[in-house]
Amino acid sequence: MTLQSDLMTKMNMAEALNLALKQEMQRDKTVLVLGEDVGVDGGVFRITDGLLEKFGENRVIDTPLAESGIVGTSIGLSMNGFKPVAEIQFSGFSYLGFDQLAEHASRMRNRSKGRFSCPMVVRMPYGGGVRALEHHSESYETIYAHPPGFKVVIPSRPYDAKGLLISAIRDPDPVIFMEPKRVYRMIKEEVPEEEYTIPLGQANVVQEGSDVTLITYGSMLHTCLPAMEQLSNVSIELIDLRTVKPLDSATVIESVKKTGRCVIVHEAPRTCGIAAELIARINEKAFFNLNAPVERVTGYDTIIPLMQREQEYLPQPAKIVDAINRTMQY
Repeated sequence: MTLQSDLMTKMNMAEALNLALKQEMQRDKTVLVLGEDVGVDGGVFRITDGLLEKFGENRVIDTPLAESGIVGTSIGLSMNGFKPVAEIQFSGFSYLGFDQLAEHASRMRNRSKGRFSCPMVVRMPYGGGVRALEHHSESYETIYAHPPGFKVVIPSRPYDAKGLLISAIRDPDPVIFMEPKRVYRMIKEEVPEEEYTIPLGQANVVQEGSDVTLITYGSMLHTCLPAMEQLSNVSIELIDLRTVKPLDSATVIESVKKTGRCVIVHEAPRTCGIAAELIARINEKAFFNLNAPVERVTGYDTIIPLMQREQEYLPQPAKIVDAINRTMQY
């Protein structure tokens, strides 16, 4: 990780991401930003606000409403010496570009026997909790974690968002950068004004504990924290994955071997979710250390409902408390 200065500013996630883009575009003239409304309007969530005025229309490009075109153009740019950062307005619209990503971006290094790579970032707001419309709130990160060739990054807080996005832009291969929209302006925290990086594939042990390992990522970190406050009698080790591809198996396995119990939380549907993959790895490497079956607290295998029913779909602190109590009492 890059050494940081003492100059810190309180920022929300939107501001931290904006600063990361600005600093990388200043540092590297091959970095471009493109997507629907990223220029004049500064993006639907204003993550690219001010970049057009600073860097001009040749580096901040408003595109047509065509996700396959945005992704395909980004692949072409990356193959010709640029580092495009493509914004998809909502993750639910990204499937129109999935063919380009899975068939070309993720395969370029293998297809060319290592002669070419595909350095590009696809940013997309994802997840529920903001009472949005259909196709705006799903959490389908496993769609991108499954094909070989991608890294999939999901920050949970402003500090991580900046360092992870800088690392993603500098990575020589395609990175899917999924931003929990509920967290954009949820919290503020101290963020270094100077550039710094956080390695991709490295989880963060937010809090150490000895009784149970609680694993999560994205906005669910902010659901786990109030649940933990209700369990002051339980020593909980909280792990924020930060990237779901590659998974930091070493940190997870070390923690589970120590605690003997584990609860995994994500808002994505349960079937084939990140929790399922983590449970498989725990069973392979730490099965005989478990004192109880691993618990999952997840979304349901249904489309996330609109408006009034949204909170019933998403994991809540009470469900996490129940899961931790079950594994403690097993």
